[in-house]
Amino acid sequence: MPIPARATRFRYFVLLAALPALLLSLLSPAYAAAQSSRPTQSEPVYSYANAIRESVWVDTGLDGDGDGKSDRVAADVIRPREPAQRGRKIPVIMDASPYYACCGRGNESQKKTYDADGNVVQFPLFYDNYFVPRGYAFVAVDFAGTNRSDGCVDVGGRSDVTSAKAVVDWLNGRARGYTSRTGAERAKATWSNGDTGMIGKSYDGTVANGVAATGVEGLKTIVPIGAISSWYDYYFQQGAALYDSGPDWLSNYVESPEARTRCAAVQKRLVDEAPRNGDWTALWDERNHVPDADRVKASVFVVHGQQDLNVRAKHFGQWWDALAEQGVERKIWLSQTGHVDPFDFRRADWVRTLHRWFDHELLGYDNGIDDEPMADIETAPDRWATSRQWPPSGTDTVDVKPGKGTQSGVGTLGLKPAPRGATESFTDDPSRGEDNWAAQLDTTTADKTGFLTAPLAKDLRLSGSSRVTVTATPSTTTAHLSAVLVDLGPATIRDFTAAGEGIVTLPERTCWGATRAGDSPCFKETAAKTADVDYTVFSRGWADLGTYADPRTERPLTPGKPHTLSIELAASDHVIPAGHRLALIIAGTDAGLIEPPATPGQSTLDLRRTTAELPFVGGWRAFTEATRPGAPAAAPLESTYEGLAKAPQALRLPPERGLIP
Repeated sequence: MPIPARATRFRYFVLLAALPALLLSLLSPAYAAAQSSRPTQSEPVYSYANAIRESVWVDTGLDGDGDGKSDRVAADVIRPREPAQRGRKIPVIMDASPYYACCGRGNESQKKTYDADGNVVQFPLFYDNYFVPRGYAFVAVDFAGTNRSDGCVDVGGRSDVTSAKAVVDWLNGRARGYTSRTGAERAKATWSNGDTGMIGKSYDGTVANGVAATGVEGLKTIVPIGAISSWYDYYFQQGAALYDSGPDWLSNYVESPEARTRCAAVQKRLVDEAPRNGDWTALWDERNHVPDADRVKASVFVVHGQQDLNVRAKHFGQWWDALAEQGVERKIWLSQTGHVDPFDFRRADWVRTLHRWFDHELLGYDNGIDDEPMADIETAPDRWATSRQWPPSGTDTVDVKPGKGTQSGVGTLGLKPAPRGATESFTDDPSRGEDNWAAQLDTTTADKTGFLTAPLAKDLRLSGSSRVTVTATPSTTTAHLSAVLVDLGPATIRDFTAAGEGIVTLPERTCWGATRAGDSPCFKETAAKTADVDYTVFSRGWADLGTYADPRTERPLTPGKPHTLSIELAASDHVIPAGHRLALIIAGTDAGLIEPPATPGQSTLDLRRTTAELPFVGGWRAFTEATRPGAPAAAPLESTYEGLAKAPQALRLPPERGLIP
């Protein structure tokens, strides 16, 4: 991936510092041989069965449950015994989660397990089995208010983030740890060098984002998978409610039974300060990590499903853009799945890549991963391509205009503005959504407006975030709007709407690390769950038109008066093949994805004052050539990317390392 912008000014000085070593290497074959023999990959040389397993309770400095005592969070640790015996300190991989007791982690919902004395037996997922023999410690942290921790869950707020940050501080000698939940015996991380990498899917990855946004020293990298960047955008988008519940439900869901009895005040705040009308309150400011991207010191390896309808793709897009502005070192994988871990959609390549990433970021190995393409993108089920940077060089936003429909009533989509006075109307039908609209794109229906290009003469790639600005005249005092981009044409895609969200779980197991009684490294394999479709919705956005004047507050609309609003669409990377058509749909409630307004009605669009700002690779020229009649024949789909990603490689430990076949 490219060197981050903020690092370029150091190149000259690094070069000067390296000159003596360079000259020595030229003059001394022995020196050169020693340099070339430096390790580039950690190996499983330490005993997993004999690893040290211990539990530590770290003082957070908070009193979330109001009992007059500082809350302690539980951190279960597993680390190889041998490095400490040799006086060598080691780095840490950490997964801080609220799910270790209530719900489990991974495709098989693994929970932490303990023996009769309270000693940890099972660490969920493969991180401990795989990385501990390679010289890493693994730390599994229970959020405040969950499992064996004090305090209360506050759903992305100070308590959640501090739960994990305090452990990073403890690993660096800045926070107090104890050998028990209530005792006074201190526990120190003298075995740790302080370098920490956080990883986790969903809520876990969200808190990794939050800890990175504090700028805490010692956090070297984070790997957020399907993670939230702003909690407001999890429950709402631009005033439109995405779910019929708020953060209080999630808090109650993950808290330990004893925490529920002492955390009524926190629960009340989550209700009172997160109103269901979609207004942005101070509670959401505290839970928005995007403005704090300038504090991030860790590198960031983002993984997200482009069809994730739980943690919508807007989350990675706005976080990625903010990190890019700050020159943060970063890498990204974009799949065609829903809310799925890469271990379950690209397992072998994922373990190999994650291994190299942690070796580079935490052990300092020069393995070349920082020189490889920044982005891996799934272009079809199990088919991957790469981009040197993301969005690719040459990507530019183009203003695409909807036009008045022809005799069929279906509108056009191109560069020419509609005539003054041109309008299209739709009536909000909360029972219908994007699949209904896309399936009937070629015909006029009362519940949507649709605009299409002609069949493309060339492949056309969109990469990044889009925006649709509309001027709409409502018939009622409330209105919700949806804008979706559609690839209209046949394709085989991952079936992200089915159970598994694009994968199917198989009975066969493969093993990824060493084993011990009660903690197996063997997991059920998966395969792509596919569907043959006639269209693909690849980007979406929603808004309450009542936020037209102030994005933080909804206000009543004036029926019969035009209101202008920009709808932010989720980031995506999608190629529309030659012969397909690009479509824009603007409608009301997207059934199943947003809640309807109080009084659904009709909205009339002023087409002259409606624009889609779309990020085309190649910009205006690419769109023009793809939509120009008589353009040259299309190039193969893969030619729009910079290269095909390597095929998965088997990664299995030899039997002598403790593998269960």
